Amino acid sequence: MVNNKDKPKPWHKRLLAKATALAAAMCVMLLPATAHADMQGVDMSNWQCGADVYNMQADFVIVGTTWGTGQVYNNCLVSGVNTDANRMIAQAQASGKKFGLYHYAMGGNPEAEARFFYTNTSNYWRHGIVALDWEMDDNPAWGNWDWVRRFMTECERLSGGVRPLLYTGPVAGTIPQDIRNRYGLWIAQYANMSPTGYQASPWMLGAYGEAMRQYSGTGVVNTWSPIDLNVFRGEAWQWDLYANPTGSTAPSQPATPAPVQPSKPQTNTNTGGIS
Repeated sequence: MVNNKDKPKPWHKRLLAKATALAAAMCVMLLPATAHADMQGVDMSNWQCGADVYNMQADFVIVGTTWGTGQVYNNCLVSGVNTDANRMIAQAQASGKKFGLYHYAMGGNPEAEARFFYTNTSNYWRHGIVALDWEMDDNPAWGNWDWVRRFMTECERLSGGVRPLLYTGPVAGTIPQDIRNRYGLWIAQYANMSPTGYQASPWMLGAYGEAMRQYSGTGVVNTWSPIDLNVFRGEAWQWDLYANPTGSTAPSQPATPAPVQPSKPQTNTNTGGIS
């Protein structure tokens, strides 16, 4: 879940160089996503713009929707909003998949970032899981757990009780207990960087009491590779409880995009803007 193509990707995003290895892996590693009680799925960032989500082999799809408070232009990101997110989520819903959405923290004012996330995605809340992507890259607040608390609290206030999941990686063992107690964890931890299909019991699954584990950044599914692979430690009804924990009535029809539109892109010397 990175957003700057001009610098090296973090530990959980480095890809194997040889495409032949990925091609070979597809022949032997694709497993049915519903072969066990837990749910298998993928998360999609601005690096998967245009992916065929409708035909993607997955029980769920989690889409990166917003970055910071609008300062990012990269691939399909315009003013910090993923312009392909609505299409991805619509395809997920139309094909019967569960869906989620996440906000990439960029270490600004936490309440402002929470409001940016909610304002641009509010019509999806209570239909899909929401999450905070808490990483080191582009994040001057990294290491400040109070930033996380403030962001989460503002999301709860805005939504009337929805508690986002917390996505993070190497610092999983240092997450404060009060955050662990209140919010579901989505932990990224990889055994290696070898291409893989879905795994029923990935390495170190459940080590942090997490609700979801991202276990590969070099995953292979039928419509896209490499991609992040995840296992949700539960069934569809449990996914729905994370999405709508208070049981408030949500419209029965598929959620529609929030009305806020990204502004016209400006020149960006770091990314060259977007086309």
